[in-house]
Amino acid sequence: AMEDVCAKFVSQKISKARWRPLPAAALQPPDIFATGSWDNEDNRISVWSVGDLGNAGLNGEYQGEPQLLCDIRHNGDVMDMQFLDQERIVVASSTGTVTVFRHHQNNQTLSANQRWEKAHYHVDQDTSCGGAACTGVICNKPEIVTVGEDGRINLFRTDQKDAVRTIDNADSSTLHAVTFLRTTEILTVNSIGQLKIWDLRQQRNEPSQIFSLTGDRVPLHCVDRHPNQQHIVATGGQDGMLSIWDIRQGTMPVSLLNAHEAEMWEVHFHPSNPDHLFTCSEDGSLWHWDTSTDISEKPSFLHQGGRSTAYFSHNTINQSVVSAWLSNDPTKDRMEITNLVPNQTLSVNSLDILGPCLVYGTDAEAIYVNRQLFA
Repeated sequence: AMEDVCAKFVSQKISKARWRPLPAAALQPPDIFATGSWDNEDNRISVWSVGDLGNAGLNGEYQGEPQLLCDIRHNGDVMDMQFLDQERIVVASSTGTVTVFRHHQNNQTLSANQRWEKAHYHVDQDTSCGGAACTGVICNKPEIVTVGEDGRINLFRTDQKDAVRTIDNADSSTLHAVTFLRTTEILTVNSIGQLKIWDLRQQRNEPSQIFSLTGDRVPLHCVDRHPNQQHIVATGGQDGMLSIWDIRQGTMPVSLLNAHEAEMWEVHFHPSNPDHLFTCSEDGSLWHWDTSTDISEKPSFLHQGGRSTAYFSHNTINQSVVSAWLSNDPTKDRMEITNLVPNQTLSVNSLDILGPCLVYGTDAEAIYVNRQLFA
């Protein structure tokens, strides 16, 4: 199925790739995505169209590689990036600055719309070299939450010049990623293997709950929440492990799954089909985890197309939950894992998934689009 994938070689290492969200009633697949780069002299935010829609081949596959619509220079490495809405993209920089870029669709240009200088900083905001990397950003329009190397959490609103709320010493270690649990609660992961829940309605600057990996305090790099079952959370760590947490119970992960051979950079539940989960890693792989089918019904363990498939058992504690991610039914005790990037050597830094479409970016200075993920 590798022939479904279109590659575009660009002259920069891609640190982030994100689909532009679709309008609520849209039926068509996503057609626009944005990328950010890192470790280049001149980093850029770029907006791409997926390619020539009018030129479907005989089997309905799309011809043509992604087309650059517009780009703009970005100061520092792009550490994270999220669409706020269909026009605005929020970007986290290694300099500590958070910028909102607007994509003007009428003339295909990008402009800096709003900027919070040194939203993250060491010592104090005024020292010239005081910026601390902003490592993560998450949006729930009009709100934007950022986390950083400085252990700080900021809550911004696009209609306000200053932060609405800052939790200065939220963490004594680096915060690597953040996600919304619900509109008033966020979840952060840090460099000592902890997952913390923060209730933004509380004025207290302490987390309402702390969960942690047992034993080796392995740094957690990424987090995502199950789109329909808000108590189910997935995290990925420095050691490549995938952890599934049930935040209603205990303080430890429900499942620890052996995954990649190096850092896991991103984990994403499919937004509308969350039995499918995707992870990517420094080891050059991108895995599709599928819990949707009972393996015993499958005629064969072998898959065509040269994809490597592995089967993992996972033991879980909780039996009352229907989600396959927490399921303890022995017939459901398997999941199918497919590496979508065979033979890749350099890091897959970022992925995003929307409808049938996957986009990912690598240190091999390439972006890849697969528009028929479930074909």
